[in-house]
Amino acid sequence: GAAWFPSRSDGQSSKTRLILLGTGGGPRPRKANSAPAQVIVVNDTAYVIDCGNGVARQLAFAGVPLAKLRHVFITHHHSDHNADYGNLIWLAWTAGLRTRVDTWGPPPLEKITKLFFEMNAYDINTRVADEGRVPLIPLVHVHELSQGGPVMQDENVKVTAALVHHPPVVPAFAYRFDAADRSIVISGDTAPSDNLIKLAQGADVLVHDALYVPGVDRLVARVPNAATLKQSIMSHHTTAEDAGRVAQAAGVKMLVLSHLVPPDDPAINDQMWIDAARMHFRGPVIVGKDLLEI
Repeated sequence: GAAWFPSRSDGQSSKTRLILLGTGGGPRPRKANSAPAQVIVVNDTAYVIDCGNGVARQLAFAGVPLAKLRHVFITHHHSDHNADYGNLIWLAWTAGLRTRVDTWGPPPLEKITKLFFEMNAYDINTRVADEGRVPLIPLVHVHELSQGGPVMQDENVKVTAALVHHPPVVPAFAYRFDAADRSIVISGDTAPSDNLIKLAQGADVLVHDALYVPGVDRLVARVPNAATLKQSIMSHHTTAEDAGRVAQAAGVKMLVLSHLVPPDDPAINDQMWIDAARMHFRGPVIVGKDLLEI
């Protein structure tokens, strides 16, 4: 399936890198891990998927130059996935970004982008005038997605989206990245999804959101809106067992559990996550950690 990739002039095939930038589910800032984000790097080009709080700093920790940012993909508009969408682009620009950035995601991505630049116009205009930077707004090209199918293709990757089930946040997407050497699927937040199983058929890596039910009970016990919050979490996420079932049905080579809910329960160890996923999936299972490269 990689025949459409042009051969590189230097004869070298470049390794497609996947780095988990943030692996904890939910918008609450915490010590244990950062909010959901990941980056795929091919031929020195960065494709960021989701922009939870702290994503720009996580890229710095991962050693990915912010000026190499080229595409940003948002799975859905929940604050643990988009809180730093605007900040990532703005801060990358302060770190030397001078080239086009394309952003992809559900409506109202255009409005979010426009209002972010309006809100920060004072700083942006000052830096253009005072520091000689290129204007930022013309660099950013927004593409709103409302249905699954082909998203974009360049010399490095072919990207396809599928609608997943994350009520009441609609639409919500999973993305598949097909590069010359491997295929990577990012589930976004979803209940078990047949669309995702189709999207992920035969992929090398599936990064899937995962929850652990006894931990969810402990998590919601700390808040006054416990019953409503538990119902919400359970309705639009996937247990680690079901993530394994999805991975097995899709025939993927490796399952990575991420967007972990709860994100910081000391009573849940990695082996518990792995054992749950292994009930149905026979391939290797990795429990996501911030800055882990896969």
